[in-house]
Amino acid sequence: MQISTINTLKKYDLILVAAVFLAFVPLLTMQRTTDFMIFCVFVLAYDLLYGYMGRLSFGHMLYLGIGAYAAALSAEHFSGNPFLALLVAVVAGGAVGLLLGLIIVRTTGACFALINLAFNQVGYFLVLIALSEWTGGEDGMSAFYDPVWIFDFGNRKIMFGFTLLCLVCVVYLVRRLTSSPFGILLRTIKENETRAKFLGYNTFLYKLLAFVLSTSLAAFAGALTMLNYTYATPSFIDPTRSVEVIFACLIGGAGNVYGALVGGVSYMILSNYLPNYIQRWEMFLGIALLVLVFKFQSGLWGYFRTFITERKREVKA
Repeated sequence: MQISTINTLKKYDLILVAAVFLAFVPLLTMQRTTDFMIFCVFVLAYDLLYGYMGRLSFGHMLYLGIGAYAAALSAEHFSGNPFLALLVAVVAGGAVGLLLGLIIVRTTGACFALINLAFNQVGYFLVLIALSEWTGGEDGMSAFYDPVWIFDFGNRKIMFGFTLLCLVCVVYLVRRLTSSPFGILLRTIKENETRAKFLGYNTFLYKLLAFVLSTSLAAFAGALTMLNYTYATPSFIDPTRSVEVIFACLIGGAGNVYGALVGGVSYMILSNYLPNYIQRWEMFLGIALLVLVFKFQSGLWGYFRTFITERKREVKA
């Protein structure tokens, strides 16, 4: 009975996630809500590394950009099928993640963060200058996709519904992964990798797998961005924008699926609406980061969970 109840609650959690984003539509417009959901997919991808494996990366925009440009190049040179573009983007993100991960996951700490930044800078240079003949350089590139059955992504309602479905599926996937033995081992690596090795686990293999999953999901978010806007620019791969997803994880609370969603939505609200009222809105983000560090170290979602737990204890007492 207890297991059945837990499974039922998990199903309701997914419905609640969908309901919350549906409720945003009359408040934020359908286009803006779609942007929010795509960014949340990106935050979930990043949180696999930072929240669960304990590896801070300053270059995850590389994989979002790879996904966007892979989807665009797929439409331009192969087929206008949007699902093929999504597949090509995920494969490209995973392939680059595997290739670079063989080097990156061997490192830790500041080295891990900075080597990701270095590769991101290389990717930015390639898109902006070296491969500008194919990527359009500073002007970026456009791509258009053919309708497939009822899926005409030029229709905002169809794009919104498909993105919502993708977000719910990614939430389910990440939640299953992180609650499985694989997720438990990732947390063990985060806490004490030496002990995990002592127990006989090939930690390099698990770290590499988590890294490739993270890059593939980030590329998927990039492909969704491409489908949503039908153009890609170097800003999609700009390494200076990596701070956005880091802020989102910190705001919501790293290492928790729902914390990633709260952080993603919170950051998008701040970055989209604060500039309308505060010219130097970035300063507010800096202040918010200081408040998080000193007051909400586990993020907004972690603080909320702690508050609810303490209230339950008080009621029982």
